[in-house]
Amino acid sequence: MISSSADVDASAVLGAGTTVWHLAQIREHARLGRDCIIGRGAYVGPGVVIGDNVKLQNYALVYEPARLEDNVFIGPAAVLTNDLYPRSVDPSGKLKRPSDWDALGVLVRTGASLGARSVVVAGRSVGRWALVAAGAVVTRDVPDFALVAGTPARRIGWVGRAGVRLVDETNGTWRCPQTDELYREKEGTLLGPD
Repeated sequence: MISSSADVDASAVLGAGTTVWHLAQIREHARLGRDCIIGRGAYVGPGVVIGDNVKLQNYALVYEPARLEDNVFIGPAAVLTNDLYPRSVDPSGKLKRPSDWDALGVLVRTGASLGARSVVVAGRSVGRWALVAAGAVVTRDVPDFALVAGTPARRIGWVGRAGVRLVDETNGTWRCPQTDELYREKEGTLLGPD
């Protein structure tokens, strides 16, 4: 279903069951997988690649050349940027155009979630099943299963596939209180579930 007020370029590819709501814009050559939900006013830039079962909440902005793997959640008004040195004009005062810089995409790995109004800086990646807190600003890569918060975002814990903060069971073992899945921490990396 595509809302009549949505702007979906004819060259964009949308998978079966994908829904695009009011005032959303999907730019040229973007590719969206199956069963995605693109919320009101969301923006998907040219050539962005989005996997299956991805949710972009209202007014989320995903700038090219971002790539979102399957089962990703992007919260309301979250922004995935693409320019480390943004300027409207070049040093001579001439208006910059897309060809005047090399856009750096954000990679969001399988199952990761970005909270409302979070920002991911160009060229960064968010690991599998990681959780970025609302309002956080991601300036460096986020490891798999990490819970990050703040400006700049820092790891404050671990989360499991259910998105719930894991409980330390000692000796490098972490347990999900919702699913009882066990995860192992090794040299600052979380592996799992067992």
